[in-house]
Amino acid sequence: MAQHYELEDKDFGKLAKKMKEIAIQEMKHAEALAERILFLKAVPTTKPDSEIQKGQDIEAMLATNIKLESYAVKMYNEAALVCANEKDQISKQLFEKLLGEEEDHLNFFENTEDHVEKLGSAFIVTLAD
Repeated sequence: MAQHYELEDKDFGKLAKKMKEIAIQEMKHAEALAERILFLKAVPTTKPDSEIQKGQDIEAMLATNIKLESYAVKMYNEAALVCANEKDQISKQLFEKLLGEEEDHLNFFENTEDHVEKLGSAFIVTLAD
């Protein structure tokens, strides 16, 4: 969410809108996981895995997001396998659903990073309103 606020403040409306969509989807992931954890009689955490990075330029934001999404893809893949081994099909399906969405996020960030690397400021300008 912090990234989309910062991008919106700097008039990068198109990228800010996409980042907001992804942030909302990430919040829905957290909610779905928390509900499943509660159903399994455990206690979910609300503490993020890492500190929020503020004041980054677009290139740094993309690098941060690629790192986080890559970690999520790996983690959800592993979690789905554990759930399958434990014969918990509902949790497995949840992780597989989240995995697909995380792969979409990763693909968006990697493609955007590639465009920025190849086209530089000419592409960055297209991310504004």
